[in-house]
Amino acid sequence: MRLGINLGYWGAGMDADNLAVAKEADRLGYSVCWAAEAYGSDAPTVLAWVAAQTERIDVGSAIFQIPARTPAMTAMTAATLDSLSGGRFRLGLGVSGPQVSEGWYGVRFDKPLARTREYVEIIRKAMSRERLTHEGEHWTLPLPEGPGKALKLTVHPVREHIPLYIAAIGPKNLEQTGELADGALLIFPSAEHLEDTALRHIRAGREKAGKTMEGFDVCPTVPLAVGEDVDALADLFRPYTALYVGGMGSRKQNFYNKLAQRMGYEKEAAEIQDKYLSGDKDGAAAAIPRELIDSTTLLGTVERIADRMQAYAAAGVTTLTLAPAGFTLDERMTALRTGVEALERAGLAE
Repeated sequence: MRLGINLGYWGAGMDADNLAVAKEADRLGYSVCWAAEAYGSDAPTVLAWVAAQTERIDVGSAIFQIPARTPAMTAMTAATLDSLSGGRFRLGLGVSGPQVSEGWYGVRFDKPLARTREYVEIIRKAMSRERLTHEGEHWTLPLPEGPGKALKLTVHPVREHIPLYIAAIGPKNLEQTGELADGALLIFPSAEHLEDTALRHIRAGREKAGKTMEGFDVCPTVPLAVGEDVDALADLFRPYTALYVGGMGSRKQNFYNKLAQRMGYEKEAAEIQDKYLSGDKDGAAAAIPRELIDSTTLLGTVERIADRMQAYAAAGVTTLTLAPAGFTLDERMTALRTGVEALERAGLAE
């Protein structure tokens, strides 16, 4: 099992620290460094900045938001980043959510599966340097009855095939991800529930495409905190878990809330959402079962984290992306190094 590092969002006054974390992850042999975007910092700029100051580590988008760019623009960006990084770019895509898609980008959040399928098809065609034509429900290239021409990418990508990942949570999206992508970006992964909540759906998609799980990268992001007091460490992640389970998306469209329900926390997920949406964020955080936090994070001593890493590897994870907790750079660096030590103790280092 390989390790990744997730830097999250930039622009919150910690950019120098984030870069230091990326450079240390590169030195320690981490496989990939991911950057995110929502409605603040954009991922491509961050990844170009990180790639310019690292040597070996891959840089990946987790995610490029599909409503933010046309698929042809995403293909251009992917080809450029792969060239600038010397073949170290991984393209992660996701539909975002209805609030951001419609409120920030002005793009209707409708038919996300069909939109993703077309988006991937156009990117793959553009990256292959075919003349770009497409007739679909969401995009038509070139536009009919106009001056548009079928063009092809002028840049020659460093690699013929840039690894493509899709961020997926729901069963149908997971199945389509298995069918279309080279890897899946997962969040709130529980090793004990991973087969039922994710892998069986991904496997079904692989089978639909006539493929096996061989070579497919199962890549969840897991928060990491190091220390002796597991209960206190779990409390660090209560606001984070409450935000996603309680407040991410609307009452009817919260993918993370539904995931918690599929993990067996139906009653608790409803209570967390009710309190969060009513403005009681502290109450929502307090309502989160400690077991839910513990099963979806890496908490405790090196030995305890190593045990949890073994569980993730046994469940089918191939790249475990860490999100080190800490208010200071030293705390984040300690967590970063602990991840490598735990992986070695677990006997999982490649």
